[in-house]
Amino acid sequence: MTLPGLESANADRSAITFADHVDAICDAVTAAGRPVVLAVHSGAGAPGYAVTDRIPEQIAAMVYVDTGPAKGALDPSFEGVEKPMPSLEKLAADENLTGLSKEQLETFRRRSVPEPGDALRGTATLTNDARLDVPSTVVCTGYTSAQYKDAVKEGQEWLGGLADLRDVTYVDLPTSHWPMWSRPRELAEIIGDVANAHAGSRSSGSKAKA
Repeated sequence: MTLPGLESANADRSAITFADHVDAICDAVTAAGRPVVLAVHSGAGAPGYAVTDRIPEQIAAMVYVDTGPAKGALDPSFEGVEKPMPSLEKLAADENLTGLSKEQLETFRRRSVPEPGDALRGTATLTNDARLDVPSTVVCTGYTSAQYKDAVKEGQEWLGGLADLRDVTYVDLPTSHWPMWSRPRELAEIIGDVANAHAGSRSSGSKAKA
């Protein structure tokens, strides 16, 4: 699904909030009419985790693709209305681009849409402990599962919820931060395996993506 404010580069993001992203995912999950497997990537890990707090009974399982259940804001000090994609040079310095071609990176640059500023500053108040029992799979692509576990021990907030969850499976898929581009078939198989494993769980399984 496309989250609010990410429809196009020309969309007005000035009034889009973190809560709007949470609401949009909740609406998509509820519209499915049955519990879903919810796959979230990168910055969508934060609102995705908030959804498991709000409607845990509607989530058969979570898949965190090179991200995690963030407990705090992704960039609390960011002050702008929107945050555009950095230059390809800075992107290469900050992210794992293994397996991505020059053509794919150029497509990234051409299609990029800025992130709403408040989506980076916002956070959710987590109150429903039922979220802790939602089966969760972390697909480790830009970092290894060992690095993920070390980051959890260090208390990094973008993975903060992993220390609390009661049912977590780590899957290593060595590639870029964007495995849907660099290893799409393998990523689809992992998500499909999770969906098959939880078919019938909490009624029946389906898929929604954010």
